[in-house]
Amino acid sequence: HSEFHATKEICKLLTAAGFQQISERDDEDWTKVLKPNGKYFFTRNQSAVIAFAIGGKYKPGNGFTMAGAHTDSPVLKVKPVSKTGSAGFLQVGVECYGGGLWNTWFDRNLTVAGRVILDSGKDKDGKSTFESKLVYIPRPVLCIPNLAIHLNRDIYTKGFKFNKEDHLLPVLATEELNKEAGVKGGDGKTVEHHSLLIDLIAKELKVEAAKIRDIELSLCDTQPACLNGARKEFISARGLDNLMMSFVCTKSLIDSCEGKSLSEEPQVRLVALFDNEEVGSVSQQGASSNIMTRVLQRIHGEDIKLFDAAMRKSFLVSADMAHAVHPNYMSKHEANHRPMIHKGLVVKHNGNQRYATNRVTTFLIEEIAKRHDIPLQKFVVRNDMGCGSTIGPALSSKAGVRTIDVGIPQWAMHSVRETCGTKDVYSSYQMIKAYFEEFPELDASFKVD
Repeated sequence: HSEFHATKEICKLLTAAGFQQISERDDEDWTKVLKPNGKYFFTRNQSAVIAFAIGGKYKPGNGFTMAGAHTDSPVLKVKPVSKTGSAGFLQVGVECYGGGLWNTWFDRNLTVAGRVILDSGKDKDGKSTFESKLVYIPRPVLCIPNLAIHLNRDIYTKGFKFNKEDHLLPVLATEELNKEAGVKGGDGKTVEHHSLLIDLIAKELKVEAAKIRDIELSLCDTQPACLNGARKEFISARGLDNLMMSFVCTKSLIDSCEGKSLSEEPQVRLVALFDNEEVGSVSQQGASSNIMTRVLQRIHGEDIKLFDAAMRKSFLVSADMAHAVHPNYMSKHEANHRPMIHKGLVVKHNGNQRYATNRVTTFLIEEIAKRHDIPLQKFVVRNDMGCGSTIGPALSSKAGVRTIDVGIPQWAMHSVRETCGTKDVYSSYQMIKAYFEEFPELDASFKVD
């Protein structure tokens, strides 16, 4: 539903698998709790999570076997002051987050999800306390209606054009049926947001509307994920970019720790799921923050010389969804690099370093795939088209870690609803699990600076 909900679900998976939650705020968690064969995780801002498992044979100076992804997707975020409307309709002001295919948000059954800051009353000393709770309203409460063709004949000659400020305003209700009587939000929130919206949130959380101090919400589609196609071979859902890679990385880490695998591991296995990748990663919970380098240092210890050696033994798989060839738009792909659905994880290359992949990192991953007969594909963008980027280059350059960019191929990236293939999810899981289990041994056999 939101990056906050994604993080919560990942934490549930980790807890169920025996990972222990620790805190960045508590130094003793890092100096006294961590130990070989231990499995841990922590969150930052409720929207980023890092999980790691310390090998039974790990010692300072050994490396980190890592995978990274992100929890956010392009969405419409509710503005700090969202109360607006016209022509007798209550509407909600929204802000475009990331580079979405915003035309796909029209005529969808939408709702809101996110987090709410609540006044939770007085403590035993009579001091005010507050808490953050997640909320999701499980029914359609908003819509962005399209303009009828009879009023927009130019669409056939000029295409579907709209103004993101004026035409992406979702409708909440009519003034006639709403009445807005008797609903009071907390701390002036009914001045900033429609009291009807605040009331919906309060009812979902089972709290008084006056307890709501602030909200951080995004719009989301209420249509659930499903298997699609006559053979049920496609997965259609919101946010596959990049919740699918977040899930695959987490599941691979969890399952790689089963049996004796972790007890024989000389390195630390780690998954980092960041927020704000879709807008450049420059935030306290983004990949360009200090979160990755600091967690590696805190796990390793403060011996700088040994830490530098550890970084040279480390490796990162930057996992972000890729572009599958589209049967109706084949010319959009470079002729020799057309990733197919069901043909495996895509290795992304870019000579201008929009991806962090190089030939050495490609070889190492391809060698693991070869040992298990796991399919891989390669992608290069056309010279006459721009290339997206990932968390890979930022993390590789900041930490000095060898990195490869990969992703499951999908259609309709950044649409309100995206599609990928079922076989690619499983083969990608196999690939990353094998990487966690086998990389240190392979790396030791490969001589390169």
